[in-house]
Amino acid sequence: MYRIAHKKALNPTVTQMEIEAPLVARKAKPGQFIILRVDADGERIPLTVAGTNPEEGTVKIIFQIVGATTEQLNHKNEGESIQDFVGPLGVATHTEGVKKVCIVGGGVGCAIAMPVAQEFHRLGAEVTSIIGFRSKDLLILEDEFRACSDKLIVMTDDGSYARHGNVTVPLKEMLEAGETFDEIITIGPLIMMKFVVLTAKPFGVPVTDSMNPIMIDGTGMCGGCRLTLNQDGKKVTKFACVDGPDFNGYEIDFDEAMSRGRMYFDYERHAHEETCNLFKNA
Repeated sequence: MYRIAHKKALNPTVTQMEIEAPLVARKAKPGQFIILRVDADGERIPLTVAGTNPEEGTVKIIFQIVGATTEQLNHKNEGESIQDFVGPLGVATHTEGVKKVCIVGGGVGCAIAMPVAQEFHRLGAEVTSIIGFRSKDLLILEDEFRACSDKLIVMTDDGSYARHGNVTVPLKEMLEAGETFDEIITIGPLIMMKFVVLTAKPFGVPVTDSMNPIMIDGTGMCGGCRLTLNQDGKKVTKFACVDGPDFNGYEIDFDEAMSRGRMYFDYERHAHEETCNLFKNA
């Protein structure tokens, strides 16, 4: 069992927890993830490591309450425990040799982007961060990004805070003005990442996308997290859990990934509603 050391609501639908998992805390690196189960009968869900404290033996996770399991997890309080917490899994984000990087995060994807930005900052790279949200009410981690970024741009779709528009607007402005980056790293909704790639492509800037597809076992055996990449004119299958989660954005078949991501939408929505009703009637 893994004890919840701290819990904090970042906005009405996003929660941050610090879990006591000393072995994971000592080994995890930015870009990697864990798989947890809330109880012995629960489903396995992947969550990115949002930070570690090896001295205290804790791992930070940030999750959006969208399905039955995240609803169940959110009802756990400090001092309570969850059943399983396995990791670190996946390949850590490549940081070697990058001197100037642009981090583009969208929504709860900013929880994944934040430790990556922090690691580049720690290594002495020049970090530009662009983070976007639908509205001010959904804003998370602004102070954390500001602390690790040489330049921070905050966007809201509805204009309720900071700049009005999506994350590709300032990215395109900078690239058209002659700004150069060794790499752009983007993490967020698939449609956002697709358009970040399309925005960067005319300028030839390398783009890395952190993918978070359907995932079950985390070892590459189930095949649920498979992605299609277009490499040298050939379609290649990769698995996000063992080959990723980071991939060359120019190679990803985003349309297929988005189609696969919607496969269980209705099922998950009904499961979430049933779980909410269960807690209401408890």
